[in-house]
Amino acid sequence: MSDDEPVISLEDVEVHFENQGGLFSDPDVVQAVDGVDLDIGENEIVALIGESGCGKTTLGKTTIGLQRPTGGSVKYRGQDIWKARDKEGDVQIPFEEIRRALQIIHQDPGSSLNPNRRVLNILERPLKTWHSDMSADDRAARIHGMLERVGMKPAKDYSGRYPHQLSGGEQQRVALIRALLMNPDLILADEAVSALDVSLRVDMMDLMLELQDQFDTSYLFISHNLSNARYLTKKTDGRIGIMYLGRLVEIGPVDEVLQNPKHPYAKVLKWATPSLETDSTEVQEPPIRDIDVPDPTNPPEGCRFHTRCPEAREVCKQQDPSLDGSGDEEHPAACFRVYGDDHEYWDSPPVEEMEETTDAGSGAMQAD
Repeated sequence: MSDDEPVISLEDVEVHFENQGGLFSDPDVVQAVDGVDLDIGENEIVALIGESGCGKTTLGKTTIGLQRPTGGSVKYRGQDIWKARDKEGDVQIPFEEIRRALQIIHQDPGSSLNPNRRVLNILERPLKTWHSDMSADDRAARIHGMLERVGMKPAKDYSGRYPHQLSGGEQQRVALIRALLMNPDLILADEAVSALDVSLRVDMMDLMLELQDQFDTSYLFISHNLSNARYLTKKTDGRIGIMYLGRLVEIGPVDEVLQNPKHPYAKVLKWATPSLETDSTEVQEPPIRDIDVPDPTNPPEGCRFHTRCPEAREVCKQQDPSLDGSGDEEHPAACFRVYGDDHEYWDSPPVEEMEETTDAGSGAMQAD
């Protein structure tokens, strides 16, 4: 990312939700996002990867102002989004302008397109809102031009259809056009290609990249599929961020993250993606301990991944590593293994060894 002011800047962002408690119990707090820092620059693509429930979608919605954070700040070009929303203090950028600049395309475009309106009427709305001086003929010409640009020809025919008369790929193209007609600075693409067939995914991602050049927009691409993230970021020298249990545990240039993953969880994701080229000498067993994913209402103390990490040591159960501690600004990872040879991690006993000792001790006590 360049040294220019980022389009979006997240600092120590937290999003916590309360689950409804029972008659005799207090509500549980889900730490969906917990202490995330992230900057997204001009015309940049950042892909967030992680398993279901890791908080990536919540973080994405918080990034574009659809979810109010519990703690921390989210700024658009230096303006705190929620201070603008609440008209608190000296607001330099109105909230309405921020909302226009931050758009979203969903996994299921059909649910976001009004089923009772034709494509032309759906796509007219942003133009009427933000270009009120544009005539009906000019709006139609602009929309038809965009439809042709994304391969929906003849444009007049497609503009007269209802969403249910379009394929899933065509619906997604309409959703992308609608977002781009707002002239956004950032688009959140939340699993935007995961519902499409493999060939259509590639076509859609290629289209997103082509239109990025035309509209000078950035993308925050959310996916559970590392192959999709690699395809989209590889062509733009973008970055991949790895999320685990509400935390951003690694982020860096796509080639660095894929060829030299630093966090043990990033290695798990790479191992679980057969389409990624791997060295034949690499271990074939999954680089993870056979333990279930922890409950987000009660995350582990210390490093949140230590309950599943084959490299975990006793210090990992007691201390929580941060991205900053790695000392690598371009490719940081929240893991003591990359903190340096002098870190106390290296003198700490492995977790499995400690567990075996504890089990043996318990057995001896029972025998007595």
